[in-house]
Amino acid sequence: NQPEWYLTQVLMWIGNHAKFLDDKIQPILNKAGSSVNAGLEFSRALVMLILEKLSADIPCLLYDDTLFCHLVDEVLLFERELYSVHGYLSSFPSCMHILAEESCFQRWLTVEKKFALQKMDSMLSSEAAWISQYKDITDVDEMKVPDCAETFMTLLLVITDRYKNLPTASRRLQFLGLQKELVDDFRIRLTQVMKEETRASLGSRYCAILNAVNYVATVLSDWADNV
Repeated sequence: NQPEWYLTQVLMWIGNHAKFLDDKIQPILNKAGSSVNAGLEFSRALVMLILEKLSADIPCLLYDDTLFCHLVDEVLLFERELYSVHGYLSSFPSCMHILAEESCFQRWLTVEKKFALQKMDSMLSSEAAWISQYKDITDVDEMKVPDCAETFMTLLLVITDRYKNLPTASRRLQFLGLQKELVDDFRIRLTQVMKEETRASLGSRYCAILNAVNYVATVLSDWADNV
C-alpha cells in the first residue's frame, strides 16, 4: 500500500550508483568494444523488478479507489523522474506498459473520471466559481475568466499530462474521449446555470458564463495543434 517506498528506493539506487557505473564499469565495457551503457542497463534491470512488483500489487488494489489512485500517482511521479533526471530511454520497458494493460487501464480511466467529476462538483459549488481570480488586475485578465472555467481547463491539462506518455495512440485516444465527455459535461452544467439566470441576462453571473464559454473555446482552439 506504500508504492513510494520501493519506487523511491529504486531511484536512489540509480542515482547513488551512477558515478561508480560511469567511472568504473563503463570504461571496462568500452575497452571490450561493447556498446552497452552501464548506467542505463542498471536502470533497466531495476525497472524490470518494479514491473514485477506492480504486476503483483495492482490486482490487489483494483477495487480500492483511493489506494489505486495513489499507486497511479506515484508511478507517474516515478516515471517523470526516471526520464527527466536519469535519462531513461523511451524504448526500454516502462511502468506505463503495466498501466496500459486492459484491466488496469479501464480501472484507471474509471477512477480518473470519478475524481474529475468530483472536482467539477466542488469548483462549481464554490463561492468563487463565477469570480475572476484576477478581477483587480485588468492587464492580466482581458477575458474576465471566472474561476470555475480556469480550474476546469487546468483539470483537462493535468489529465493530458498524466496520460501523454502512454505507449500506444489507442490508449491516449481513450483518455481524449474522457476529456471530450468532461467538456460536454461542463457545457451541460453551464447551460443549467444559465437557465437559472435568464431573467438577469445582464447580471454578473450570466456575463461570467459567457466569458467562461469564450475562454474554454479559445483554449481548446489553441490546443488544436497539439497532436
